[in-house]
Amino acid sequence: MNEQWLNDIKWDQDGLIPAIAQESETGKVLMMAWMNRESLSLSVKEGRAIYWSRSRNKLWRKGEESGHVQLIRDIRLDCDNDVILLSVEQKGGIACHTGRHNCFFKQLQDDKWVETEAVIKDPADIYK
Repeated sequence: MNEQWLNDIKWDQDGLIPAIAQESETGKVLMMAWMNRESLSLSVKEGRAIYWSRSRNKLWRKGEESGHVQLIRDIRLDCDNDVILLSVEQKGGIACHTGRHNCFFKQLQDDKWVETEAVIKDPADIYK
């Protein structure tokens, strides 16, 4: 497959682009992660979300440890060519490493962050 399309992306100084994972069924934003050329290319080839882990400095196949794989249904690039939007089918219903459906479970209420979504599964049981 010709990968010329990767050249249209405005990668940051570290060769990364933010990638937002959105649930294809509901439109709910699940998480944000980073991708590099290799992770985006592999995501297209394998049909599943593969990110670049900045903390581990390596490719991160979403669900490789938890089983909570994200199957890609659509990939979009924003108008400035600097953000990727992945429409995904979230396997297992959990996208967040905290055991929640999505990573955006803290809501600003008055002057503090309040956790608004319950843990679906204890992370200790997910990452044995």
